[in-house]
Amino acid sequence: MSKKESWKIEGDYFEGCNCDSICPCIFLADPDKGFCDATVAWHIQKGYYDNTQLDGLNAVAVFYAPGNMFTGPKMKLAVYIDEKANSAQAEALKKILSGQAGGFFSALPNLIGENLGIRSIPIEFDIDGKRRWVRIPKLLELEIEGVVGGDKNRESLIVNPGFTVAPGYDPVIARSNKYSFDDYGMKWDNSGKNGFYSRFTYGP
Repeated sequence: MSKKESWKIEGDYFEGCNCDSICPCIFLADPDKGFCDATVAWHIQKGYYDNTQLDGLNAVAVFYAPGNMFTGPKMKLAVYIDEKANSAQAEALKKILSGQAGGFFSALPNLIGENLGIRSIPIEFDIDGKRRWVRIPKLLELEIEGVVGGDKNRESLIVNPGFTVAPGYDPVIARSNKYSFDDYGMKWDNSGKNGFYSRFTYGP
């Protein structure tokens, strides 16, 4: 990233994986099935990269980790960015999500053994109360819903996790109502498994 460039994105994120609730990876432990099929989705409410505005765009990352994602064999990664992005916006998102722009994503290249690519594609993202939903036609459908505790009006949070996709925010515990994926030779249906969601803020 050059000295003249600056960036910041903020909005809502959620994720789902094949682990039972609660996913051990959030405590830097091994996935409970020995491997992890994970999807992370972001909706950027407000954002910019240098002079390029990124408001309203979506992005998705799909991971396959054959073991502990922090200490085990390196992961496979596929990234999808919103087809609504123009060329400048798409390039900005690629730089941010690949770690080239610094910040949270800068650690990602060291964890990835096989980068399957970045594709521009239609991404539908929706929030309704405790429910989050993302869909890429013919490839991905992930819907999660916050787990209700004793107080039915409050979300159940994990305070001070070892790792979170959104540093600075306590993730809400959720479970997937639907979770299927089929692309790049990876195919799974992990409905009924772990999920998390929160706000996010990233920058260099």
